[in-house]
Amino acid sequence: MFSNLSDKEVEAVKLIRNFLLHQGRTPSVRELMKGLNYKSPRSASLLFNILEEKDILKKKSDGSFQMVDFEILEEFGVRAQTVKIPLLGNVACGIPIFADENIEAEISISIEMIKKGYKYFLLRAKGDSMDRAGINSGDLLLIRQQQDAENGDRILALIDDEATVKEYNKNNGMVILKPKSNNKIHQPIILTDNFRIQGVIENVIKI
Repeated sequence: MFSNLSDKEVEAVKLIRNFLLHQGRTPSVRELMKGLNYKSPRSASLLFNILEEKDILKKKSDGSFQMVDFEILEEFGVRAQTVKIPLLGNVACGIPIFADENIEAEISISIEMIKKGYKYFLLRAKGDSMDRAGINSGDLLLIRQQQDAENGDRILALIDDEATVKEYNKNNGMVILKPKSNNKIHQPIILTDNFRIQGVIENVIKI
C-alpha cells in the first residue's frame, strides 16, 4: 500500500510519527522543513499535501493533520504479530486533569505485551509524580481496562471526572492513591470508594 512513497516521503512520515508520539501533534510546516533540512517552507508544505493525496495523512477541521495509519512504517520492514491499540491523549501523573478521550491514533502493539480477554488503551504520561515507579513525562502507558486493582498496582483513577495515575492501596475501606516521586510536592490522595478505577498499567513504553 505504501510502496509508492519516495525516500523523502518516508523520512517525512517518520518525523511526523515521532512528533505525534512525543508531542501529541503533527509538526508545523517550518518544523517539518527544519527536520528535513529544507531551505524553503514551500517544499515542506508540498510534502504535507502529497502525503494527504496518498492517504497517509488526513486534514482535521482545525487545519492540522492526523496520521491515517500508524502501521505505515511496518510496511518497510518485517511485520510482527500486533494489535492496534488506541492512543487517547494525555493523563497527569501529578495534579489530576481530565484525560481527553479523543483517539489521536491507533498504535500497533505486540500481542506478547497484552493478555487475552481484556481491552487496552494507551495514554501519554505528563508530570513527575510517578518517576520513582518508572513513569516519566512523555512515556506511553499501556493500560488494561478494568474496574478493580490489587494493592501496589499502578492504576488510572477517575476522580470527579478527572484522571490521574497513582499507586493503589486499600485498607479498612479507605483508599490511598500514592505518588511515587522524588518531588516532595506530590502528596497522597485519600478517598473512600467515591472514585472509579479505569484500568491498571500493564506496561510503560519509553519513546
